[in-house]
Amino acid sequence: MAKTVAVVGTLDTKGPEFEFLKQQIEARGHRCIVIDAGVLGPPHFTPDVTRDEVANAGDSNIADLVARNDRGHAITVMAEGAANVVRGLYDQGRIDGVVSLGGSAGTTIGTTAMRLLPAGVPKVMVSTLASGNTRPYVGTKDLTMTYSIVDIAGLNRLSRKVIANAAGAVCGMVETQVPPTEDKPLIGATMFGVTTPCVTRVRQALEQNGYEVLVFHATGTGGQAMEGLIEDGFISAVADITTTEWVDEVCGGVLSAGPTRLDAAAKKGIPQVVVPGALDMCNFGPMDTVPDHYKHRNLYVHNPTVTLMRTTPEEAAKIGEIIGSKVSAAKGPTVVIVPLKGVSAIDAPGKPFYAPDSNEALFNALRRSVKPPARLVEMDYHINAPEFADQVASMLLDFIGRQEVGNR
Repeated sequence: MAKTVAVVGTLDTKGPEFEFLKQQIEARGHRCIVIDAGVLGPPHFTPDVTRDEVANAGDSNIADLVARNDRGHAITVMAEGAANVVRGLYDQGRIDGVVSLGGSAGTTIGTTAMRLLPAGVPKVMVSTLASGNTRPYVGTKDLTMTYSIVDIAGLNRLSRKVIANAAGAVCGMVETQVPPTEDKPLIGATMFGVTTPCVTRVRQALEQNGYEVLVFHATGTGGQAMEGLIEDGFISAVADITTTEWVDEVCGGVLSAGPTRLDAAAKKGIPQVVVPGALDMCNFGPMDTVPDHYKHRNLYVHNPTVTLMRTTPEEAAKIGEIIGSKVSAAKGPTVVIVPLKGVSAIDAPGKPFYAPDSNEALFNALRRSVKPPARLVEMDYHINAPEFADQVASMLLDFIGRQEVGNR
């Protein structure tokens, strides 16, 4: 069955390349909707969505962009416009995937559009920037970038092959069918090495009850990825056991997930069990990368590339207040479960981050700030104790069960 691929690009500067890409996709029996994001001149061939339509979708118009003569502004407008057009086509059921080519401007435009699509929708970007730091372009989406080797500047024996491969890739992706699975909620969970025993036991309990669990490594991008999947409607409940990314956000560590961490589940109203897992530590790189003003602190070399810093009572209290305010805004069933005997594998008597004063500051902040309808439950166990994990799993299963009954 023929599929439809959105082809996003600047048809004024890279028209022959996009025409070749379109021809390659059509040769495989699929359709294209070509979206012109060019500004400088007329398109090399007629698109399905004109540059005027793209500019309008970015709250501007081509005449103004040309008159302003600001390349950066034009790229920003056309990227936003292309993203809105692509998302609109997807929401209307008119496209099955998206592909683009480009240098820095084309990559910005193409990937901005791709990141607005849900996970699972095929996204292929041929870019001159794909061999460098791709995080600004990929973000937390399943976006495939391939290095163009040569600049996207004319067709030659090498660029033809790279572009043809991209066409083959996106066609293969849109053709792929995934067998349907049982319609059980997909559950997200967050984990660090220092919370692994807890998360593993919770995951196993949830899986034994027929649920599928996605475990996210709480490294900044992991938390962001989970938040994005919640926003996209993929995740129906959360065992947010490792909220450690908030320490890095507050203390300036390298694994922050940003200030919106914990927002998605609260806004969506999905069941969530939140645990102050690994809130005893801030993450830095090798020891020599720790900022000078932290050199005097309790530092622990986790491995040659990761140095951990123990939180102070003041930092712990601030983090607790933030998390409490976040969960208190939740629209769905929410509970914070506190492990009174330690929040990580190295937060226990005789361990390097054992600091009862910092933990008490954290717990007191949560006691003050967690407001109804969210609940606070305290357990006289360590986070990695089996009894604690069993309580996390039990409460989340209870939430899900109530929600399933309510939806019948």
